[in-house]
Amino acid sequence: MKRIGGLKLQVATHVSNLSVDGQTPQQQIDACRIQTEEIESIRDEQLPLLLEELIAHDIRILDYDHLSKTQTVYLREHYFRNIFPLITPQIFDPAHPFPFISNLSLNILVTIGHKNGNDVSLARIKVPVGVGVPRFIQIGESHHYVPLEQIIANNLDLLFPGADDIDYDFFFVARNASAEREESGANDLLSMIELELRDRRIAPIVRMVVNKGMNQDRKTMLADQLGLNSAQDVFETETMMAQKDLLQLCFLPVLELRYPSHVPVNHHRLQDSQRSIFHTIRESGAILLQHPYESFATSVVRFLDEAAYDPKARAIKMTLYRTDKDTRVVDLLISAARNGKQVAVVVEIKAKFDEAANIKWAERMEEAGVHVTYGVMGLKTHCKVIMVVRQDYNGLQRYVHIGTGNYHGGTAKLYTDLGLLTCEPDIGHDVTELFNFLTTGYAPKRSYRSILPAPKILKKQLLSRIEREIEHHGSGRGGLIQIKTNALEDKDIVKALYLASMAGVKIELVVRDTCRLKPGVVGLSDNITVISIVGRFLEHSRLFYFQNGGDDEYLIGSADLMKRNLESRVEVVVPITNQSLKDELRILLNSILDDENDAWEMRSDGSYERRTVKQEGAVGSQIKQIEFAKARLKTKRHKRLLKTATQRRRNQSDTVTSLNRKS
Repeated sequence: MKRIGGLKLQVATHVSNLSVDGQTPQQQIDACRIQTEEIESIRDEQLPLLLEELIAHDIRILDYDHLSKTQTVYLREHYFRNIFPLITPQIFDPAHPFPFISNLSLNILVTIGHKNGNDVSLARIKVPVGVGVPRFIQIGESHHYVPLEQIIANNLDLLFPGADDIDYDFFFVARNASAEREESGANDLLSMIELELRDRRIAPIVRMVVNKGMNQDRKTMLADQLGLNSAQDVFETETMMAQKDLLQLCFLPVLELRYPSHVPVNHHRLQDSQRSIFHTIRESGAILLQHPYESFATSVVRFLDEAAYDPKARAIKMTLYRTDKDTRVVDLLISAARNGKQVAVVVEIKAKFDEAANIKWAERMEEAGVHVTYGVMGLKTHCKVIMVVRQDYNGLQRYVHIGTGNYHGGTAKLYTDLGLLTCEPDIGHDVTELFNFLTTGYAPKRSYRSILPAPKILKKQLLSRIEREIEHHGSGRGGLIQIKTNALEDKDIVKALYLASMAGVKIELVVRDTCRLKPGVVGLSDNITVISIVGRFLEHSRLFYFQNGGDDEYLIGSADLMKRNLESRVEVVVPITNQSLKDELRILLNSILDDENDAWEMRSDGSYERRTVKQEGAVGSQIKQIEFAKARLKTKRHKRLLKTATQRRRNQSDTVTSLNRKS
């Protein structure tokens, strides 16, 4: 919907720009088709195996054809009473136009034969999943289910009584989500986004999936009606379509198939809920947050909560990219405004697939007196920043949260993210400058003392730091770069890392998703390794480490190493300067880089292989982080962990330096 949709728009508008590897948009689509077919072939092989494993726990998805008479009678009655009234068959023929097919809908194409044998009628039925009707219909009290589309298809006589000959096929469609309009001005932004949302609902279809063996004439007819290239845009499958609906099974109360319950602990320095969080930050120094191991609610949300009701808090400024109705973020901002605080929120209403929700939040806040702005024209506001201005005993003090993840309570339980709570003056100064930029768009001569914002500064600084490691290595001081990111796509960063590897710098990358760089290529990337962690939580934090000749530098922030993040989004990366916080990040990096359970290593051809377990009973880095968070509550063990991490860092530095001297 996003990537292929964007390429199709380029083809339709005759864009001839080549990709970094010299391919036209159409060539990229063709290459993606080949890869997609390979991926879906693997998926189609795996699903039956997974369903087979569930049978051992008496969880079954049954084919309608294999049901007993008693079961079919039960399902027919259930369908007639609870679902049948929701079905709307739409016939299409010369007198009835082809119906609108909604995005991400699962559909049944019904072919009705007639007694004369010459003519047929065609009808479309949308499978009504998501309107209070589950995709998989339960049989009795068991964990046995039948797909809804099969129930509808095998009871078509209720919809077409007296029909002579009925046949059916299934098809699924996805529409283009990249129909973005050009911004013409801030006053028009809300209207533009609302128009884009309406456009997306009726945007061109970019993909259709049909059941394998569908009659060729019907498949061609559907492709033609939907404006698709039958050879390029239509995929066949022998297994279930719209497999996202299998999430329904994930919520079954079968304890042996679920992860052990995980309850985030309170941060070890935020245990006293009666003490002001601002006093803790001011008197004890910056706090490093690690979610979901440490609670988002009792740290970030608490930070906002206290600001909203603290009589000494004067102002709150915040960026909002994604949130949810259960996080209380918007309610707290509204409460703060009603309590007389100056509240300014930069809402990114172009956040893909969250536009409608963000418009709603923005309107709610504006009605309550919150100053809402929509960022800088032409740039998405992707940074995660809160600033609270408070009247302390010695004057106004700025308290700041900078994070790697959204202010979203749901994802804070599922994504790994980092955050920094601090009142460090230089960071407070920089964040003030940042918000002045976001609310005015005026950029010239803004001076930042500590943070590295994109798009003006961050990329240059990252490239400079990579170059610095090359210089350190050449001078015998060792060269080591460790980066954890969601994606590595920017060609300039990739080229710089290749050059650093060729110069002898050791580079260890943790890249969850897209990675343009290939490690282990002789003469090019011999000194680079790439792993991806696939575990219980989705790895989302961004962390940068540069050995810097022994003066270790750690940075965290919102930016992935993608061209769009570095050049067309407002991002913030902040250095971590406190040594104890650096040591905590070292523990995190060590556990990830040493992961023997959830790590997948990229080969030089771009494929991945799961890392071999070297010791029995090894656990993944995420399980270790759960334990580390608990250990941080126990001061003595926490200090021992930090000491071990620090010693390993020194040993690593000595080893690299020694190897450099020998070379």
